[in-house]
Amino acid sequence: MPTPKAKELRKYEKSLPISLLRAREATTRYFKPYIDRHDLTMPQWRVLRALAEEEGLDARTLSERCVILPPSLTRIFRSLTQRGLISQVECTDARRHRVTLTEAGRALFEEVVEESEPDYQRLAKAFGAERLESLLNLLSELRDTVEELNAEDAAEAPRPARRAAGGR
Repeated sequence: MPTPKAKELRKYEKSLPISLLRAREATTRYFKPYIDRHDLTMPQWRVLRALAEEEGLDARTLSERCVILPPSLTRIFRSLTQRGLISQVECTDARRHRVTLTEAGRALFEEVVEESEPDYQRLAKAFGAERLESLLNLLSELRDTVEELNAEDAAEAPRPARRAAGGR
């Protein structure tokens, strides 16, 4: 017999994290053949995609935009550089690692976009272009809201007590 607390929980199918994960997996499967065809991983594609919109991004910005941890991003940089798809950009701050698409990287990006665009349009038509745009806006708003809540929680979290001077 379920506990009263279990009865109050929303159904598994209505769990926000599960619903988002399932939508992500289905969408990734839909577009992944285009990435695979060019011997790219999804994280590598996210880096190329981000660099296609802005000339020369630093590692921290790419890590945040592409949702890739810094150690993984380092491996991705190495791989994409070896393939001639990205190159390092001179930066006045030696602590920052900035990269940009090479001509080959931009050509590959444009090729993948051209190949995948008909399926993107097919998806937009099947789901509804306006609904898809609304969904993207809502997801952005959801992310912003959750980040604000996390920032509030971090600000309200109790700070560890400081040790008295001289006492260790």
